Amino acid sequence: MTQPSRPAPPPAWSRRHWLQSAGAAAAFGAMGPLAGAATPASPELSGVTLRIGTYKGLWRPLIEASGQGRTPYRIDWRELNNGVLHIEAIQGDALDLGSGSEIPATFAARQKAKVRFIAVIHEDLNNQATLARKDAPIRSIADFKGKRVGYVRATTAHYYLSKQLAEAGLSFSDIQPINLSPADGLSAFARGDLDAWAIYGYNGQLARTQYGARTIKTGKGYLSGNFPVYANPRAVDDPLRHAAIADFLLRLQRAYAWANGNYLAYARAQSAETRVPVGDLIELFNGRSNDYALGPVTSTAVRSHQEVADTFLKLGVLDGPAEVAPLWDRSFGAGLTPSSFT
Repeated sequence: MTQPSRPAPPPAWSRRHWLQSAGAAAAFGAMGPLAGAATPASPELSGVTLRIGTYKGLWRPLIEASGQGRTPYRIDWRELNNGVLHIEAIQGDALDLGSGSEIPATFAARQKAKVRFIAVIHEDLNNQATLARKDAPIRSIADFKGKRVGYVRATTAHYYLSKQLAEAGLSFSDIQPINLSPADGLSAFARGDLDAWAIYGYNGQLARTQYGARTIKTGKGYLSGNFPVYANPRAVDDPLRHAAIADFLLRLQRAYAWANGNYLAYARAQSAETRVPVGDLIELFNGRSNDYALGPVTSTAVRSHQEVADTFLKLGVLDGPAEVAPLWDRSFGAGLTPSSFT
């Protein structure tokens, strides 16, 4: 169990997505004193503890570095480095709040899991990339036919790779698909055991900078970029924890706005926790597909999620249809600024 709101640098990097952003510092400055101040809340929240799932280098250092960490409630940060673990912890009542892609959320919908999706984070799509080895005779997705292609099953990489293959008139049966974890995939790529690799986050950056990987396509145009915020229904239904979650979402939205205009400071905070060089984080940021954003639940986000579920059903990844709409909860939308991405 980690200390509330005080990030302690753990030893290794683990996951996909890196915060992106853009925007101007002036936009953040225009928010005035409210941007760094506690949100007024009518309930007394001093006795509340929110158990919040964080990925290494993401919410925890973001909240602290942006000045949003002085909450009227306690935060018990719990590091869980994939969305499936966040949902499992929520179902086991070990977590109040977490996040992940639409993919674990799709399996949760299929299983009618005890979880709610209460807001939408929009992430960088250029760090979700389909890569080829520098010496491989690959110039387009069509060249993947017969090739050894790594991916991570039941993730965004699985989803956008399937879309890119279909666009080129191919399917998984036309390639040699190899399901590997991100870390194992990087090792296989380094050894030359893969010709191409669909991967996300810093592992893809390592493949480019250390092994000369070439980007064939990114996730832009194939992924929505929507990453749901997951919530425990017990916390949603509890008036005090509901109020604390609403406050936290506002702080998170402000923190993203801050990062858009202060990415060097945020990269330093990320680096302190992940040990990833600041320069590499800045390079990822500079190559981002669009601004980072958090917004309320919208009909567009729900439709996007349903499209993912329908696609995975066609691919045979799901064992039956999944209806996602019942798991989306709009009760936190009133205080959030609408996002143009969601």
